[in-house]
Amino acid sequence: MSLLERITVNPKQCGGRPCIRGMRIRVSDVLDLFAAGLTAEKILDELPDLEPDDVKACMVYARRRIDHPVLAV
Repeated sequence: MSLLERITVNPKQCGGRPCIRGMRIRVSDVLDLFAAGLTAEKILDELPDLEPDDVKACMVYARRRIDHPVLAV
């Protein structure tokens, strides 16, 4: 399984926001914990259903979402 396959989007779950492996743990939840200063290890302690690759997947997903060209017209 590639890292990005761990990120799922279901319009009927969490308002269509990206989640991890179909669970109700959103990518934004993990990113918020990082922003609050938690380490990956602490996040895994706080959210025991997550696996280390889930945390990595969140970071890869976020990076790809913000790394897009801006076309000036």
